[in-house]
Amino acid sequence: MAVSERPVRRRRDYDGTSPFPGAGEHVPAGRSQTALTGAIVIAPFAALGAVIYLAWGHGAALTDLLLAAAFYVVTGLGVTVGFHRLLTHGSFTARPWLRVVLAVAGSMGFQGNVIDWVAVHRRHHAFTDRPGDPHSPYRYGTSLRGQLRGLAHAHLGWLFTDDQTSAERYAPDLLADPAMTRVARAFPALCALSLALPFAAGWAIAGTLYGGLTAFLWAGLIRIALLQHVTWSVNSLCHLIGSRPFKTRDHDRATNLWPLALLSFGESWHNGHHSEPTCARHGLDRGQIDPSSGVIRLFERLGWASDVRWPDPERLRRHRTGALSPAGD
Repeated sequence: MAVSERPVRRRRDYDGTSPFPGAGEHVPAGRSQTALTGAIVIAPFAALGAVIYLAWGHGAALTDLLLAAAFYVVTGLGVTVGFHRLLTHGSFTARPWLRVVLAVAGSMGFQGNVIDWVAVHRRHHAFTDRPGDPHSPYRYGTSLRGQLRGLAHAHLGWLFTDDQTSAERYAPDLLADPAMTRVARAFPALCALSLALPFAAGWAIAGTLYGGLTAFLWAGLIRIALLQHVTWSVNSLCHLIGSRPFKTRDHDRATNLWPLALLSFGESWHNGHHSEPTCARHGLDRGQIDPSSGVIRLFERLGWASDVRWPDPERLRRHRTGALSPAGD
């Protein structure tokens, strides 16, 4: 877990348009990591083919869709509220039991153990769209060919490279937290639970093995695939397409992409987030749907969350660009 990424050369010389130094020097991940990552990526698509076959002429059961929605919300909020806003950025302080619950829920989203997830995301913020960013779509430059290649890298390709992030450097606070280290060690078991619970619920509700199987496919594998690709789209599309109403650091091209707002629980207001990384609300303008911030607000009112960092109107005014400029301007 505590491994160091390879040294990044000439970060200060990056001009914002050229390929990153050494961009083509990919070191592929080991066979075991490649096989495991490939299985996690491919299996849900195989499940999609299976449900199309099973539902042909019958349609999907309402129970399966409701279970899929329920597990999507729980695991998705575990990632956005727990992994991201609480543990990565400290947007609020949660009671210890809630901190663990959110970390467990996020772990069931099949996106890596909590400590590694936080370390990678903090590294992304440290070097956004510059050499050192583990999943920038600008890795291969700003030409059309480079951006298409970079889009594939940012969305999925980076998972298959040996570019590990040091948890000791980027997440020492979580390594020092016994509760978080236990949740991280339990990641494989929590993934298994994330698939077993939909199967058990479907079997219990339908009363048949077939009901358990279809729930496993819809609320297990397909739900995981959707959540993964929405998260990966924030890494890729939300740095290429959309508006940039707020100033960010040099070379940081994070954008707001409204079509993903609901599915991502507000994470696709990415320009707002990169402008104010520790803010508990990412949708900084009126009318921007941000379900994650609504959940944090509920936690605050229940007394489960404190020290919530809500938007500061004066800071937003200073950070506003004054125009909704397209990405890359």
